[in-house]
Amino acid sequence: MTGEAVDTVRVALGERGYDILIGPGLLERVGEEIAARLPKVRAAVVTDENVAARHLSTMTAGLENSGIAATPIVLAPGEKTKSFAALQEVVDKVLAARLERGDAVIALGGGVIGDLAGFAAGIIRRGMNFVQVPTSLLAQVDSSVGGKTGINTAHGKNLVGVFQQPRLVLADVNVLDTLPEREFRAGYAEVAKYGLIDRPDFFAFLEKNWRAVFSGGSERTYAIAESCRAKADVVARDEFETGDRALLNLGHTFGHALEAATAYDGSRLVHGEGVAVGMALAHRFSARMNLCSPDDAQRVEAHLAAVGLPWRISDIPGELPGAEGMLDYIAQDKKVKRGALTFILTRGIGQSFIARDVPASEVLAFLREQLEG
Repeated sequence: MTGEAVDTVRVALGERGYDILIGPGLLERVGEEIAARLPKVRAAVVTDENVAARHLSTMTAGLENSGIAATPIVLAPGEKTKSFAALQEVVDKVLAARLERGDAVIALGGGVIGDLAGFAAGIIRRGMNFVQVPTSLLAQVDSSVGGKTGINTAHGKNLVGVFQQPRLVLADVNVLDTLPEREFRAGYAEVAKYGLIDRPDFFAFLEKNWRAVFSGGSERTYAIAESCRAKADVVARDEFETGDRALLNLGHTFGHALEAATAYDGSRLVHGEGVAVGMALAHRFSARMNLCSPDDAQRVEAHLAAVGLPWRISDIPGELPGAEGMLDYIAQDKKVKRGALTFILTRGIGQSFIARDVPASEVLAFLREQLEG
């Protein structure tokens, strides 16, 4: 256990490697940590209205105390902000502030802000410095690490973007205390994902200690740091998702399709909830294909249900397309290659693997069972 000390996880990408700092009180130290790595830098702070109300003044005060002039860019909250219109707004305001290529774009917020701000940093002046200060659990353990950025389109989620590695990630565990319970639960789905990919002992730890992770303290810090280590290990092996990194998409092919089918309506389904349902479906589909035991699928479902996450398609409120419509969304996903369906399936808890050329007929039959059953 890491206790209440700050834990450092290194993402080993050679000259482009960077640190993830995890612990309490880091928001107040943002300025000194950035100044130590990027001296004489100026910055734009991209955030949303909800996060700005809670944390922007602390952030800007810390930056100014370290001699970093900051330009705040405050956007509307929600998944629909990951759009071309919001991207143009960020780009225009960064350029209007006359920030140079050696200056920084700082993302203060959850995954939406991190993805959008990172994309802007990647394309303004052909690449600016980028710093992640994630304020949601999901962002701290997943979207802030690894350099994936992007926006959504009518055709699907994250279909336009670039790889833009941050120079630094600062995950202040104290800011999670202000998260709505639903949002914390949604982020927890990504924590559980790392255990289900290839760390069965971590999944067992979560089954036993999830209440302590939710309440805070050393178990929470440990779970976040372990999740970041898991992702950092994969990113170091496969930065641009040509191989093993695809394992991080466990639950995401089904989950992204469900998000698209709900038109990214956060009142019905947020990203982590989509991942939770997607992970349960991936294990259930694996059992249907005789790859893993039905007991494994039931164990996953039981844990997701215990923490209050949705795990069945029927847990999603409102109308959804039929099986054929859902398959169309899956076929649009960027994990599809030359028309072949690729899923992350499993041979058991912590035994996920990349399954290529999954027959569409099998997926369609499975979706019919889930939607009509």
